[in-house]
Parts: sequence; C-alpha cells; structure tokens
Amino acid sequence: MVMVFSVTKGLAAMTLAVAHSQGYLDYDEKVATYWPEFAQHGKEDITVRQLLAHQAGLILLDETLTIEDIMDPVGLADLLARQEPQWPPGTQVGYHATTLGFYMGELIRRVDPEHRSLGRFFQEEIARPLGLEFYIGLPDSVPDSLVADIYFLSALKTLEQWPRGLMVQLLNPRSRFSRVLQNPRGFQPNQRRYRSLELPSSNGIGQVRSIAKAYGVLAAGGTELNLTGETLAELAAPARPPTQGPYDAIRGMDSYFSLGFEKPGPGIRFGSSRAAYGTSGFGGAFGFADPALELGYAFASNKLGPSKRENPREQACRLAVYRCILRLESPPAPEVPLVADGAVALDVQ
Repeated sequence: MVMVFSVTKGLAAMTLAVAHSQGYLDYDEKVATYWPEFAQHGKEDITVRQLLAHQAGLILLDETLTIEDIMDPVGLADLLARQEPQWPPGTQVGYHATTLGFYMGELIRRVDPEHRSLGRFFQEEIARPLGLEFYIGLPDSVPDSLVADIYFLSALKTLEQWPRGLMVQLLNPRSRFSRVLQNPRGFQPNQRRYRSLELPSSNGIGQVRSIAKAYGVLAAGGTELNLTGETLAELAAPARPPTQGPYDAIRGMDSYFSLGFEKPGPGIRFGSSRAAYGTSGFGGAFGFADPALELGYAFASNKLGPSKRENPREQACRLAVYRCILRLESPPAPEVPLVADGAVALDVQ
C-alpha cells in the first residue's frame, strides 16, 4: 500500500456523494444549516457546493495544528468554524490543499446520524461494501511492513517539470500556497503517528487498485453504493467557475473543481468527456472516474515525481489504458493522434 496525498480528497468526496444519495445533505444548502457554528466571519451564506469547489476562501488556519489538535474533533471543529475567508466566497477559486479535508470531515460528522468520522464513514459505507484496501487513518491492525515508504528526493530532482505558476508559489515561503503547506507542520508520511491520523486531504493509504475500483463503481452507475441518478448526474456535470473565472489564486494556474473533485476544462484534459472527475496528488498520483466509458483509473508511486499534468509515468500508464480501449472499441487509424496537452485525446473538447 502507498500514501496517495491529495488523491485522498477524491475518496473523501465520495463519502459526501454517498451522504447526498442517502439524503443527509444537499449540495446547494448552506454549510451553516448543518453546522450552525460555521456561520461566523462572513461564512453565513457559503454553500456546500462552494466549499467543495475550493471557492470558500478557507485556505489557512490561524493556528498551527498539532497531532493532538487533529485527534480532537470538537476542538478542531471550533477552530475551523472561526476561520475568516481570504476572499469573498464564490468570487475566486483557490486550492484548499489541507483544509478542505477537515471541513469535509466535520460536514460528515454533522450530517451522519451516527456522527461518524469521515475515515470511519468511508470504511463502513464504501471500503467494506466494495472490498477495498484503502484507509483514511491507518488502523493499528495494518502493520507498517505493508506500507511503502515515500521517497521525496525524486520529486525534488524534477522541479523544472512542474507547472510554472505552481513553482513560483512553492519557492516563495510567504506565498499563500507555501503557508498552506506548513500546517500541520512537520508532516512525516513515513512515520506511523502521521499515517494513523485522519487527514482527508492528504494521507489516504491503500492499494492503488482499490482507488481505481472505487472510481470504476461510480463510473458504472454506483449500484453497489446505492448512489442515486441525481448524485451521479451532479458528479458528472461541468464545474461552475466562480465569478472571477477559473484562475487558481493559490496554485497560479486555471483549476476546475466540483463537489470535491477536479474536472476537465480548457487546458486540463483527462478522461473521454467532460463527465470525468477525480483528483490528482503530490508526486504524480492521480485517480478518476470516466463515466462515458464506465472506467475507473488510478496511478500512484512511492517514488515521487512531477505533478499530474507533467508526470511522464502517469501519462504513459493512462495513455496505455486508453490505447487499449480505443483498439477494443474501434481500431484507430495509424495517423490519429492519441495525445493532446499531455492527455489522451478522445472526445474531450
């Protein structure tokens, strides 16, 4: 098994999708409806949809989190509720790199009749029914010998291949993105105490095949999880950019998010249509659903490399998958290009 960093956000977003199908929440309802204490400092009208689309401006925390803070759901909820947006909600998109998972976790805890944590909800409502070996918060029953250590040096050697806007943010210690990544401070993915935490934004650990299976179930209709047609239609719908457009104020490039997932858009191409959705992760990890082909896909490695758009290993894997599909469906002419903008060129416009 391997830690997949922000690919975890997609698995966490699946818990919200299950909750939506079970009638526990409405994506267009205000967050404060489910979490009254959230209605502070200009957050009264933020909807669940805006929060999950990284449009709430809640990218920073006014305290540095410790392990003890993260393990205290009541205290963490109080901290999250009193945060002030960095911009008027709904006007900009900005990657909530670490905070989104905490907010998703508290939403699940509030709407679930059993008040389960997001990690437990994921295990009981998604992982066990599907037979997945994936955890958000590694349980004591799983020994470290089954988890691959992460190697960061390989990622540092490929910095020149990262998107330029993202590089500018990362290299400036005062940038918002750099400040976001400093909390919780001292995160060590190879240490057991960090693997055991529930960090729904970043520390999911499991088999990459399990991620692909989960997305495959969603892509093929979600029957095993009792997902409704309404929920699946919401997941497949195009992203709704904020009023100031898709430029990501944190990552320094255009981003398209919807309901906790990344979506295809101009210059961001994955899947065979705009119905695709998923999340990428630090070092080149990527997982997504392609409903048009009923396909679930995932890639991750413990030897980290560049980001999703530039990672050559992930692109090679994804290209091989789609080449196989194209040849099975209808053999393409030899001159038909299969790659465009670093992704497979099928029906994506």
